[in-house]
Amino acid sequence: MERSRLVAVLLATLLLTAGCTASQPAAPPGDGGADDGQSGAASLHGADTTGSVTVTVTRVVDGDTLKVEYDNGTADTVRLLGVDTPEVHTDNSPDEFEGVPETEAGRSCLGRWGEQASSYVKETLAGEEVTLYFDANEGRRGYYDRLLSYVVHDGSNVNYGLVSGGYARVYDSQFTAREAFYDAESTAQNEGTGLWECATESPPTGTATATADGGSTDGRLAVTTIHADAEGNDNDNLDDEYVILENTGDSDLSLSGWTVSDEAGKTYTFGDVTLAPGETVTLHTGSGSDTASDVYWGRDGAVWNNGGDTVTVRDDSGSVVAERSY
Repeated sequence: MERSRLVAVLLATLLLTAGCTASQPAAPPGDGGADDGQSGAASLHGADTTGSVTVTVTRVVDGDTLKVEYDNGTADTVRLLGVDTPEVHTDNSPDEFEGVPETEAGRSCLGRWGEQASSYVKETLAGEEVTLYFDANEGRRGYYDRLLSYVVHDGSNVNYGLVSGGYARVYDSQFTAREAFYDAESTAQNEGTGLWECATESPPTGTATATADGGSTDGRLAVTTIHADAEGNDNDNLDDEYVILENTGDSDLSLSGWTVSDEAGKTYTFGDVTLAPGETVTLHTGSGSDTASDVYWGRDGAVWNNGGDTVTVRDDSGSVVAERSY
């Protein structure tokens, strides 16, 4: 009788322990608190951290969310702590970004900067090894069981860089570095940096003149061709959907950091491309190897609406250089 009672107690204890264990999110592999997080203090802007772990970024979901892999091969999702970049997969809510008007122009502008934030993070982190630092005031994981952390790469705090560069707003919470982040956000807002250009109804523009095809240009570059209707199904022939841009000035023109966007805010950012006077570059929607005359957006779906759209080219300061509707 006593033996049966003992077995029953042991079974109940095991079941209770298993249930409690299952309800707790797993800790990051290898994170036993051996690193107190202070080795990256210079880039953490006063944050009080409780540990760190090194991972490899396997995918950039958007400007503030990453897929990562630990040394043992297991995967996880990281939500960058304290920042919020505009959405790229759903509609944006301008009221979340101080001063951005609740208009279609405001939403479109935020969508464009959401694309730019994603592009920036992809260029900076995709395939790279980074260190995640955890804040003393925040749990290791958020509501969706994603890791909440500062991401440090090459000695720089990516979270802080997104705010200071105008790619993100500060996401209000009790993280310990929030004072430095709010200071950076205030500076970006006052200078109209990045997404904060959306706080005005119209983004900055150059001195534009009309072109014969109904577009406009400030004299440096023009949209000469829009091939929106690819042969066959647009989504199956993305390389045949393209726009052509021409250097219409009288000196070499660097397009590094310049952008091309549609009315919905989908945005391509140029890398190291320079055009001599009269030279052109073709931007294909699909994927391929970039050359001096052809670059590839790398999208998995069509961009330019066959029924009409607007191609807008901005320089690296956000000023509109050329625009053409069809």
